[in-house]
Amino acid sequence: MSKHRLVPFGLAALVAMVLMAVGFAASGTAAPQATFKAGLVSDVGRFNDKGFNQNQLTGMKRAAKTLKIQYRAVESRSAGDYLPNMASLARSGYNIVISAGYLMSDTTEDVADQFPNTKFAITDQGVAAFKRKHSNIEGLTYDTQENSYLVGCLAAKVAARSGKKNISVVGGVKIPPVDTFLAGYKAGAQKCAPGTTVQTGYSGTFIDQTACKTIASNQIDAGSQVVFSVAGPCGLGALDAAKERGRWGVGVDVDQSFLGNYILTSAVKRVDVGIFLAVKGAKSGKGYKRGGDLVFNLKNQGVALGKISAKAKIPKAWLTQINKLKAQIIAGKIKPPKTVG
Repeated sequence: MSKHRLVPFGLAALVAMVLMAVGFAASGTAAPQATFKAGLVSDVGRFNDKGFNQNQLTGMKRAAKTLKIQYRAVESRSAGDYLPNMASLARSGYNIVISAGYLMSDTTEDVADQFPNTKFAITDQGVAAFKRKHSNIEGLTYDTQENSYLVGCLAAKVAARSGKKNISVVGGVKIPPVDTFLAGYKAGAQKCAPGTTVQTGYSGTFIDQTACKTIASNQIDAGSQVVFSVAGPCGLGALDAAKERGRWGVGVDVDQSFLGNYILTSAVKRVDVGIFLAVKGAKSGKGYKRGGDLVFNLKNQGVALGKISAKAKIPKAWLTQINKLKAQIIAGKIKPPKTVG
């Protein structure tokens, strides 16, 4: 099934509009007269993960305030909660039900079959990957190999400056949305500092911070100068290891510079914008991609490089190089890989 992409400049304009919006809804109910209802179901990372799920809730709150809708956000404490949580929202008459991640793909497909008159959307899953065709599912996909390429470039240059061309990444569960980050990171590192060692490890969980911390500590023992966390709440443990060992950390999904100046930068993924636009399109009846995808990338600002730590004292020449690489990616002259080799 072919993917339906928004006109790049149209989506870029919408993304810019969302980024400029301020304020959030105070509760799960907006104006009393609102009749459109949107539901959001978290994955097991839940809404206090300081990243992926929490930022999607931010997008839903923004939609409630801006679009004058009602919303409900439901947390999943285990994978077994996905089906009842989604089905409950659909059964209760919610106009659109959004699942917060790739791990919910099978459940989303099953519930969409049960409720053909309800609109669904899912973060990190393109509709072409579903087992069956669905006119009531919209995919929200992110080309994170693009911004991760820039992250890898910066990380490798910082490591090389220290005298050790060695960096690492801690992934959570080995799934496509995680590997997309890893693939771009590794390619960017080799582009800017050929011969850089890029250590890779998977915790097999998005929850257990100790597991990620152990992997990161082992990577640092093996020489890593920069640790990239791509593991949700588990990844906070990896970043803790970097902080404790005097190494650089790289955040994911949101700009995690709030954790401290040891965060070199972050691979930002604007899932909040994806949620907002999914609700907006479903409500208006015009922008909802029935059986298609909304695709976010560097060109439309759906993925980005986060704040770079002032502590790193990055030379202007490096920033110029990174901006040049960004322009080449946007122009299609550089195509970072989506899969790890």
